[in-house]
Amino acid sequence: MRRRVHPLLLFVLLLAAAAGWTSLAPRERILGSGIPIVYLHGAWVWTALIGLGAASLAGAAGLAFRRPGAQRWSLALGQAGTLFWVTYLPLCLLAMQASWNGLFLEEPRWRIGVDFAVIGVLLQAAILAIHRPAWASAINLGFLAALAWSLAGARQVMHPPSPIFSSESVAIRAFFMGLLILCLLAGWQLTRRLRARAG
Repeated sequence: MRRRVHPLLLFVLLLAAAAGWTSLAPRERILGSGIPIVYLHGAWVWTALIGLGAASLAGAAGLAFRRPGAQRWSLALGQAGTLFWVTYLPLCLLAMQASWNGLFLEEPRWRIGVDFAVIGVLLQAAILAIHRPAWASAINLGFLAALAWSLAGARQVMHPPSPIFSSESVAIRAFFMGLLILCLLAGWQLTRRLRARAG
């Protein structure tokens, strides 16, 4: 009988694979040796956003069709997405140092990241305290809507809108997609574990 690998072990192994993949990053003319952390912070924040988006979709489906299972998936996805969002911040500091040779803490997207990290942690703590999946679904929907609205209205100061996908290099885009897939798979394994704990 084949033994299943624990999701948390897979999570750690996938993060290790992402770190290894990052070390193979193709160099870029302007950023040079600092580019790997820029790739990683980009893949990390996209993993957070996709996780939070999936939490909102699952929550909307759970509320609309009164499906507790979908609501519990929303809860788990929201927790995983928030974890990636919070841990994206130290990566962002390293990416700032690599890209701008210093920390620009007034950068609008950084400020939004910090604000929503604090809000996200407080909301996830409230969700755990309330212990009602339907509330988690509604909160995840509201959180994503507020985050999307804030990011859409943020000024572009020093931070380009889409440096990877606007690149003319096929190697850079392919490398980043591979890194994003590894991060998403890691996020999925974490979500599986959190969903199992939700019952």
